[in-house]
Amino acid sequence: MFIRNEGSIKEFIRFYPFVSTLIIINIIIWLLYFLQFSLGHSIYNFGIGQNLSIHDGQYWRLITPIFLHGGLGHVAFNSFSLVLFGPALEQMLGKVKFFIAYFGTGILANLATYIIDPTSMTLHLGASGAIYGLFGIYIYMVVLRKDLIDPGNAQIVMTIFIIGIVMTFVQPNINIAAHIFGAISGFAIAPLVVRNAEPFSMVKNYMRVKRKTKTNSDDIQFNPNRWHNKRKVNSKPVMKIVWIVFIILVIIGFVSRFF
Repeated sequence: MFIRNEGSIKEFIRFYPFVSTLIIINIIIWLLYFLQFSLGHSIYNFGIGQNLSIHDGQYWRLITPIFLHGGLGHVAFNSFSLVLFGPALEQMLGKVKFFIAYFGTGILANLATYIIDPTSMTLHLGASGAIYGLFGIYIYMVVLRKDLIDPGNAQIVMTIFIIGIVMTFVQPNINIAAHIFGAISGFAIAPLVVRNAEPFSMVKNYMRVKRKTKTNSDDIQFNPNRWHNKRKVNSKPVMKIVWIVFIILVIIGFVSRFF
């Protein structure tokens, strides 16, 4: 589920188009801002979260901060979180339910931030509320839908979630309300979105590609189980590299707060 065998970026995009699109949009918008393009600054000025502006009727700011990020570490951490934890849910829920889950929890997290202090002028941005919403769905599986997640992946979810919650309260300039209420929102809507869901399977990805292929190429003729087993031996360690980078980002983000 979290240690998968996609052999290339192209394969990842083919299997998880919605997650891939989110990551690309986040990075492009951040680059436009970081490289000092006027369009990037306009997007940030228009979309950054600010409760006082929402109070004055700019309700789109409950949605747009989900696409905006601060420094390189911020966009990199959230992007890697999506790479690790988004794909399994995209397959298990389907694109429509994943869309509802991601943006629904992200909006509810920003709404909670607004309700706590409607007239605050503090700026907030980032996809963290939505990402914690995905964690909330996984926590629901761990607690109430054990048929959808095996013990090993359940342990990974709980470990990363606990580390994330601790860092939420340790690091400065973190939107604590967005993290907490994002997770709560994910847990709350989980019964709706995981209904009829099936456990994650890499084989399903290849079977879906097979069904979409119209030609008589070798891609149609393969046995997906045999091919999948072969991939386990020979596949490039893409996810291992992603996990290593993710852990390094966590350590750097944690240590940098004390120096």
